[in-house]
Amino acid sequence: MNPTSPLWWHSWLPAQSSINWAERLRASAGALLGILLVGALSAWALGPTATALWLMAPMGASAVLLFAVPASPLAQPWSIAGGNLVAALIGVSCARWLDAPVFAVAAAAICLAVVAMFMLRCLHPPSGAVALLAVLGSPQIHAAGFGFVLTPVALNTALLLSVALLYNNLTGRRYPHNQLAEVLHPHRTTDMAPSTRLGFTPGDLQAALKKHNQVLHVSVDDLEALFRQTEMQAYRRRFGETRCADIMSKDVLAVDFATELAEAWHLMHTHRVQALPVINRMRHVIGIVTRDDFLAHADLRDHGSLSERLRAFLQRTDGMQSDKHEVVGQIMSAPVKTALDSLAIVELVPMMSDRSLHAMPIVDASQRLVGMITQTDLVAALYATSLAHLTEERP
Repeated sequence: MNPTSPLWWHSWLPAQSSINWAERLRASAGALLGILLVGALSAWALGPTATALWLMAPMGASAVLLFAVPASPLAQPWSIAGGNLVAALIGVSCARWLDAPVFAVAAAAICLAVVAMFMLRCLHPPSGAVALLAVLGSPQIHAAGFGFVLTPVALNTALLLSVALLYNNLTGRRYPHNQLAEVLHPHRTTDMAPSTRLGFTPGDLQAALKKHNQVLHVSVDDLEALFRQTEMQAYRRRFGETRCADIMSKDVLAVDFATELAEAWHLMHTHRVQALPVINRMRHVIGIVTRDDFLAHADLRDHGSLSERLRAFLQRTDGMQSDKHEVVGQIMSAPVKTALDSLAIVELVPMMSDRSLHAMPIVDASQRLVGMITQTDLVAALYATSLAHLTEERP
């Protein structure tokens, strides 16, 4: 691009931030707390003397990563621990054994530290400053020799990492952050989850990243999640805002905890449904009972003596051979996944298909049961919506 072009100068401007003020304050408070505790605990452990190496400057850069971007591959525990320790070892080794001008020793330390971090998969930018500090540091650091690796490098790293583990998780940020995209195989076969079969696959993402051939400041699972959310937003724009309330069955058959199994089985058989939500007096969903729950209760999923157990099970549910009153609460699945009636159906599809759910109870804002959606309802709704979209596109 031509340097005289306004677009070239415009490219120097930072991108618009999508982070709200609550997240900015959370990260800033974490950095404050992290450095404060690391400095105080290190000074307590080593003694607040003028000669004690109790806090090093690269910890400030590490704090930015650990608290502001805790999902980054560069901020993970192995990155900071491995990066800082290997960089410190290399920096001290270069300072002691290389006979060259100090700027050449510093350059060699940085180069070797980066190579080692790539090889060990612990790339952590502040670790470059650790290697540089070992070469260009004060006489006190040089006198410490390889002791510099333990104090303050290992001590500071362990303390800051401990604070990050506690603080990030207590403030709602998963840490450590999984760096691998999750591959869903709900049926324990080689088939991908239904929602991923028509879109990109983890293999496609890995191939694109390999072709891009640059270190990214975002984890692979976050990258995949962002792509999935983008696809979902595109589907929502394309298919409209059809909500669960628009397609759900409103005359819902439901049972309570104390409903006898014979009665629940009769309801399912009579109305030809696969599942019954279990509700309390406030119509809050406390569980769900499915045909599979009945089969599991009757021990019918084991292939041995299947015909005998099936016969006994059917007789028991007819109330013919047992004085024992068995109720729905004994066999229901809980807790149960529910969806709000205001949820767009394009968001409901992966929730049901990837978890192999055949039915989903629908609740209102007060968490009261208001409807039920089955896979059949979803197929019909998506077909109707797609057909309407195609009709609109025709001239």
